[in-house]
Amino acid sequence: MAHIHTLPGQHDHTASMYLFRTDFDEPKIMLHLHKKLGKYMQFGGHIELNETPWQAVAHELREESGYDITQVQLLQPQLRLEFLTDSAVHPTPAIHSTHLVANDHYHTDSAYVITTNQEPAGIPGEGESSDIQLFTRSEIAALPQEQILENVREGIFYMFDTILPNWETVTPNTFK
Repeated sequence: MAHIHTLPGQHDHTASMYLFRTDFDEPKIMLHLHKKLGKYMQFGGHIELNETPWQAVAHELREESGYDITQVQLLQPQLRLEFLTDSAVHPTPAIHSTHLVANDHYHTDSAYVITTNQEPAGIPGEGESSDIQLFTRSEIAALPQEQILENVREGIFYMFDTILPNWETVTPNTFK
C-alpha cells in the first residue's frame, strides 16, 4: 500500500518483523534486500486502512518472505497484558519507533520478533524482493554501512542479545 499521509511532517504507521531461523547451530536472521533502498532490512510494510498492525504483519510476512503465519512463532515478554474487556489485545512489539523516510515524511513502526525452524511454504509475491539472505549476529556486525541501515543493525543486535534469550514463544494465531 502507498503512503496514506503525504503532507510534510505526517506519519504512516508500519508493521515489520524480525524473522529468525532457529534450525541452525546458532540463530540466523532472515533479511531481504529492499528494492528501493538497496539495503538489507526486516520484512514489513504499511498498515492498510482496514487492518490492525498484527494483520499487517501476517500479510507482509506472506507477501515478502513466502512464510505463512502458521509457520512461525511470536516472541513476547513474560509480563504482558493478555486481556481487556471488549478489546483486542495486540502483541507487544519489540521495538516501536519513528524514523524519517524522506522529505519530511515519517514512518512509525511496530516491529515484532518471530521465529521459525522451517523453510517458507511459498515464495515472495510478485514485485517483492527475492534477494533474501540469512545472517548470524557476527555476519550482521560485519556488513558494511552501505548494505544495512544503522538503526536496523542496532535493532537486530537488540533482538539477538535481549529478545531471543529472554522472551517467550507464543502461538501467533491468538492475535487479530
